[in-house]
Order: sequence, then structure tokens, then C-alpha cells
Amino acid sequence: MATGVPSKRKRIHQPYELSYELKMPESEVLSLHPGEPENVVDFNEGRLYRGENLDILLRLLQDKELSGGVRCVYIDPPYSTSMDFVDRNVEHAYEDNLSGAAYLEFLRRRLIVLKKLMASDGSIFVHLDQNMVFEIKIIMDEVFGRDNFRNFITRKKCNTKNYTRKTLGNVSDHILFYTKSEDFVWHRPFDPWSPERMQEEYPCIDKKSGRRYKRVPLHAPGVRRGATGKHWRGIAPPPGKHWQYVPERLDELDKAGEIHWSLNGNPRRKVFFDPGKGIPAQDIWTAFKDAHNQNIRITGYPTEKNFEMLLRIVSCCTNKGDWVLDCFSGSGTTLEAARALGRRFIGIDNSPAAIDATVRRLKHGRQPMGDFVGTRKPSGDRTLEPSLFDMSNGK
Repeated sequence: MATGVPSKRKRIHQPYELSYELKMPESEVLSLHPGEPENVVDFNEGRLYRGENLDILLRLLQDKELSGGVRCVYIDPPYSTSMDFVDRNVEHAYEDNLSGAAYLEFLRRRLIVLKKLMASDGSIFVHLDQNMVFEIKIIMDEVFGRDNFRNFITRKKCNTKNYTRKTLGNVSDHILFYTKSEDFVWHRPFDPWSPERMQEEYPCIDKKSGRRYKRVPLHAPGVRRGATGKHWRGIAPPPGKHWQYVPERLDELDKAGEIHWSLNGNPRRKVFFDPGKGIPAQDIWTAFKDAHNQNIRITGYPTEKNFEMLLRIVSCCTNKGDWVLDCFSGSGTTLEAARALGRRFIGIDNSPAAIDATVRRLKHGRQPMGDFVGTRKPSGDRTLEPSLFDMSNGK
């Protein structure tokens, strides 16, 4: 297996960007006039705005506490699908009809303002499908800097699809993870061990202790001239590599029974299984599918995202009391996750159905998915909170 080693040559990155007629200079985007929200709903932990999100984001730049103080941004914007979406009452929720340059500039302007709102150690997660994720990756490189790209996360969003006669089943979407700088808040997330995963990762059993272990190389890439580059027990490191430890430490590991010797005398280190916190999370997420059985609790809003996924995102890059912002807040999954973790939140959406779903969720919780089957309300009956659209008090 080929092994990469750090290059001694200085990397020269030739910058590039997407070019299109609608592209507005960043300074002009930040100079746009802010607009007024149609409504504001106050909660103990934060605020929910109804209105055009760019207008409201520009207004938030004038808030001394929020401007430069948002620790985490998660957005699940339209995907450029050319589709209309309806809520659980089969009433209009939102349109997804932008495409091409219009879509790129729509999202780019909001990303520019979001970056300004973020704290220097803040993070942003942008959730998209295959339609525009690669173009938006380039836009985010421009706005946040290529060096601040952290992960291209792939999520399994649903169960197996059946329409695969001429294509592969589309069961994934993607999350672009960027930070505002190299110094960012980070609490490493973990996945729990399963018995199958434990046996796969740690297939060997130590004869003396009965503990499970896996075998890993004792060498590392790169030539060394010191002790780690010399023979140990008459064995030289493989070409182009060196021992991970000095000979004295290797002797200690062997004496402690932590080195596995193969039949041909090749040493490997034993790494014993320790459940600890679990498995450090990787960039493929399979445990956060959207609602797929009737026991999962939901709001019934279209494109509602997995609650546990938002718990992971918010918890990994914020501390208690931090601000979390979602300007395409939909049914309020991000806001509920922030509240559950002791964070403060700002939610923005221009859909009455979204505001309704979020208020109901934050005040009354979610319902099992099965409760929505056969219980559709009459058209026009959203059962809004009485004060939600009371324009006399601005709430």
C-alpha cells in the first residue's frame, strides 16, 4: 500500500473562483440596506424571526451582542430542485425554484453576512444534496477561505431506494463544514461501539489476558538517522520508514506483552480494545436518517432534519450559553437542539408554515410520526399560537 509523506516543497495555491453576471462585490453585499422582520417570537433561550432572511441577517449585524458573536451556524437551504413543498396539511410551505447563477448568488450573499456574524472561533455547516453542493463548495472556499474547510460530510438520509433500474439509489446528502479561522471551538464527537464493530476492528484475542486487540504497524513514514532509524532486535525499519519508538521503549512494550510477533518474526503493536467514549466520529454519518418509521417524533414539516444529527453538530462546536443561528430554520430542529444543550438561538424563516411548526415544537414538543396518519386538519387550519401574528405588539 502506498504511503504519503509530507513534501518539503512549499505548496503554491493558485486561487480561482466562480464567475457569473449577478455576482456582487462582498463590500456591496455588506452595505445592502437591512429590512424589517414581519414578526418576532421571543423565547427564554432566543428569538424566532419571520421574514426575508438576508434582510434580517443584515439587521442582526447592528446587534452588538450577535455581530461577531455567533458560535455556530447550521443552514439547510433550498437545494435548487425546482419543486414546491407542502406541510402536513398539504398547504404551501416553501418554493425551491432558483437555479444556476441566481441560486449561487442567493446563497453566497447570505454566506457573506453569516461570516460577519460569526465569532472568530465559530463554525458553519451547510446542508445540501448533489444538485449544487460542488458549486457551493467553491463559493464557500471564496467566502471562508480554502484553508478553513474542515469536512465534506456524507449522511445516509433514508432507507434503501427501489428505483435503481438505470441508476444507483440516492440515499445520501452532504454537509459542508467550515470554520472562520484555524482556532475554533471543538469537542470531538464519538459514535458508540457495537458488538459487530468491536469484533471487526479488534479481531484478535490476547492469550494471557483474554482482551481483544488489533495489530498496527510499529513504524512510521520517513527516514530517521537517530535511534529510531537503527536496527532493533536485528530488524531494520522498512525502506523509507522508521520505528515509532526508540529501542528501549520497544523493549518495554515487548516485555509488557504489547507486541505481536508474526510467524516470520515481523513485529506489530497490540492496541487493546477500550470502550472509552466510543469511536471518534468520521465524515460518513449513517445513524442520522430522516423520519422513516411511525415511532419517530416529528413536526410534519417537509424536509425536517434528524434531531440527533443537530445535537451532534451543535454540541461539537459550541459551549453552553453560546449563540446558534439557523436562517433557514424550517421546523426548528436546530433551535430545539440548541435549547436542549443549553445554548441560545436565532431562527429565521419566511414561511408561515415553518414559523407555526417551530412555535408548536418549542412550546408543545413533537408528535410520533404515526400520529399524522389519517389526522389531516381541514385546509387553512394551522392552529397558530394566538400571539404569533399579533402585529399590534410586534410579536
